[in-house]
Amino acid sequence: MVLDSTQAKLRCSVGVTAYNEEANIGPLLNALVRQHLYQVVITEIIVVASGCTDRTVPIVESYAEREPRIRLIVQPTREGKTAAVNLFLAHAKEDICVLESGDTLPHANAVENLVRMFADPTVGMTGAHKLPVNAPDHMVALFTHLRLRLEHQLCLDIPRLGEMIAFRKVFDCIPQDIAMDEAFVESLVIQRGLSVRYAPDAIVYNTGPDDVRDFVRQRRRNHAGHLYLRSKYGYAVSSLQHGRVALVALKEVWGALQLVWTLALLAVLEVGSRLLGWYDFAVKHDRHVVWDMAWSQKADVAAEKSASACQDDKRSAASAVNAEPKP
Repeated sequence: MVLDSTQAKLRCSVGVTAYNEEANIGPLLNALVRQHLYQVVITEIIVVASGCTDRTVPIVESYAEREPRIRLIVQPTREGKTAAVNLFLAHAKEDICVLESGDTLPHANAVENLVRMFADPTVGMTGAHKLPVNAPDHMVALFTHLRLRLEHQLCLDIPRLGEMIAFRKVFDCIPQDIAMDEAFVESLVIQRGLSVRYAPDAIVYNTGPDDVRDFVRQRRRNHAGHLYLRSKYGYAVSSLQHGRVALVALKEVWGALQLVWTLALLAVLEVGSRLLGWYDFAVKHDRHVVWDMAWSQKADVAAEKSASACQDDKRSAASAVNAEPKP
């Protein structure tokens, strides 16, 4: 839904939870201050620094001196992300809140694409599309890329939101025993009859685990937190719906098999063509000075280019329809 010129812009408070993020907090604040906004206004950026022992706090203070929208809340000791989120909620003045982890980096349009969906009054929560910045040049980084790709496909069907979310402030706080804050917000929003939407065009970047131990540690704590949420509060995130997860995984496996089969056929054709070329050169002594033409290449290039662009547009339109989150 697009706001017309007579409608007020959507105002939001942005909260950042940070623990020892001196390497990333500066670029993150820069990215938030410089967001490309059209239908949305960021009125404040609240950083909750929890028990930081590095330079996170002085870095945020230096940014706050230059940018009046940035506010810093310091927790002397680390009490967990939920406590930090509750501090943000207690100080946020807008009805729409954006919550982001301090170890991520939003794309220039991320806040706009997350918050503009709240022009629909039935929307209660939106979530960003997570992309890893690790180069998939070793096995664990490849695991991260594959897992987030599967998660993206699952979110197009049933949203499971995290890392960067936006929500209506229809509650005051989150219980302290909750570790998976985004999932609990999701449950609260649904309980109030509002919809949860995935925003695939709202990109947020993060760095995935770089070794097997960290990969297992991250996945282990997430799964335990989701199981606790289901056990005590009766809410199951989409990743616990094993049938749908398996279906998404099977689609990816089928795509991989098709790629392997295509590569195998390509290899057969290439090897066969080279053998025939060797025969022409070594046995027939044919240098192909006058080419044996590949007549299927003879076409109106401009017309073919236009037709290809038309097909790309159709595929993009189909992808946009498929990417429209289910209410």
